[in-house]
Amino acid sequence: MRLVLRISGTWLIGLALVLLVVDGTKSLAGNGLVFAGFGQTWSQLHAPSLAAVSDFLASRFFADLLDAGFRALLAYPAFAVFGATGVALALLGRRPRRERFLRQEQI
Repeated sequence: MRLVLRISGTWLIGLALVLLVVDGTKSLAGNGLVFAGFGQTWSQLHAPSLAAVSDFLASRFFADLLDAGFRALLAYPAFAVFGATGVALALLGRRPRRERFLRQEQI
């Protein structure tokens, strides 16, 4: 399980770096900071799935709260969403530490 988490985290971090390079290229061409939002990237890749997730969240119990959180997530830059998710997955997949404290003779 740890291997799957680490591999998927690495892939998401790589995707975040690619999206950061794309945004950097657009920023250089536009003479200003340009960040593609997560919602914009998702709608370019597969718009029907974005609508399906939005409809699914609208049918849940806390629909207004879920919609507000989902809209906030869609407003973030795509590289930040993928990068933060990748780092979290990679940290979840790391090997647990055996010793947390050092003994006097180990220093």
